[in-house]
Amino acid sequence: MNRRLIASLAVGAALVLTTTGCSMISPQATTIPYSAAEGTNVPGSGPLEVRNAFIVANEDGTAGNFVAAIVNETEKSHTLNVEIGEDGPTLTVRVPANSTVSLGSDEEEPLEIDDFDGLPGTDVTAFFQSGDGDGTLASIPVLDGTLEYLSALAP
Repeated sequence: MNRRLIASLAVGAALVLTTTGCSMISPQATTIPYSAAEGTNVPGSGPLEVRNAFIVANEDGTAGNFVAAIVNETEKSHTLNVEIGEDGPTLTVRVPANSTVSLGSDEEEPLEIDDFDGLPGTDVTAFFQSGDGDGTLASIPVLDGTLEYLSALAP
């Protein structure tokens, strides 16, 4: 009787460990931050927060529009500098204190990128910097205007 009890406890313990053991060593997907939108959030650019940044380009990738929401939660206005590619153009956006500038919305036009070189479906590297921050590099997706809600943002 003792052997059966010990054996059943051992089998039960092994069953519990094998069915729940994976969750002990695997990261929980719900704890991994990500951008739940077309674009990319860009942390570390300085006092301004860049959210949902992406570029809508024409079919051959020679023209593009930069779209993003830029949030300023400080008491001072700041300028966001965005350098597209290694030797690409630099875009600037002035964001007033305690406000949000939504490029590509009904109130704000997207920023036109001159001399753009990025095909839809690829990513381009961009350097974001604001205020006294060091800035950060980020990979920004390039989309096309085939979807209805993106068609108005296409160059």
